[in-house]
Amino acid sequence: MTTASKVLIVGGGIGGLCAAIALRRKGIEVDLVELKAEWTVYGVGIIQQSNVVREMAKLGVLDGYLDAAYAFEDVTINTTGGQLLARIPGQRLAGPEYPANVGISRLALHKVLSETAIELGSNVRLGLTVDTLTQDSDGVDVQFTDGSQSRYSLVVGADGLYSKVRSMLFGDKYMPRFTGQSVWRYNFPRLPEIDHLANYQGPAGNAGLVPLADDLMYMFLTSHEPSNPWMDTSTLAAEMRSRLSGFSGPIGELREQITDGEKVVYKPLEVVFVDEPWYRDRVLLIGDAAHATTPHLGQGAGMAIEDAIVLSEELTAGGPINDVLQRFMARRFERCKYIAESSVLAGDKEIAHDQSFDRIGLVKQMLARTAEPV
Repeated sequence: MTTASKVLIVGGGIGGLCAAIALRRKGIEVDLVELKAEWTVYGVGIIQQSNVVREMAKLGVLDGYLDAAYAFEDVTINTTGGQLLARIPGQRLAGPEYPANVGISRLALHKVLSETAIELGSNVRLGLTVDTLTQDSDGVDVQFTDGSQSRYSLVVGADGLYSKVRSMLFGDKYMPRFTGQSVWRYNFPRLPEIDHLANYQGPAGNAGLVPLADDLMYMFLTSHEPSNPWMDTSTLAAEMRSRLSGFSGPIGELREQITDGEKVVYKPLEVVFVDEPWYRDRVLLIGDAAHATTPHLGQGAGMAIEDAIVLSEELTAGGPINDVLQRFMARRFERCKYIAESSVLAGDKEIAHDQSFDRIGLVKQMLARTAEPV
């Protein structure tokens, strides 16, 4: 039994596209609107850890991008000089035929997700979003910013950190907060030894190398930026190099190759967590709209993907919409809150230069928690 016959998804990022795919596979009619007139993709690459690989296999899209990705098993944690502290083996949660982890460029992932959503029959419209939402007991009347109107059984706000749908539900109660850190990313040709996720941490900072393809990897770096300064593109390469000055080993060897400010992806880290049910009647938030966190545990997009699949499962399990969404929250709230709080904690400990903080223990705990059934 399907509780919702027609669903509107607001936002065409990873969470929104995965929701469209999951719902279409269940036979639910889907409209998806995306504010951007052109479907541009922000960022460099993305890490999909074991739990996310499991869900993408369940979603039926993993085979569509494995050839464009880099499959790997382990995660290492090293000193800022490159000395190995721990090697954490991956778990093949999707089955023995699939890797434990995957690194992939955001552009390659977006191509597969967007093409799949459209092939499955999602009605995608770019360059508009919702203007007004009017709910009654049976559905939601939506007016869009282009003046068109339609009616839906459910509206899903997957419109990110600065969600318009969230503001419609909660006003300014939940606003993004700058954490005091920023993240820097830069692409390099993949080094032969980077056949896994390699993290480098210590008093000088936190950085890592992530394989994305046979010939591509990216470096990430988190830095303390207490005043949240605006960065001019022309200075980004020099600024990133300066923040890597305390690293030697592989990171230090790559540092001087960061020369093109146009290719540095710089982002202040902002978070938000809706600390109550993420829905009002027939309007629900998922992904960053409900629980945007920092990249310290590599699970932000993963939590959005899990949201999408759980929503499709609960909608087709049947029952009144309020019961469906209560079941959704029972499966998602504590899991997402744990990831959000643990990720922020890791960043706070970096800012404080807390040498007693057990980062390795936190990563192992996170991997164990996320390996549990969703």
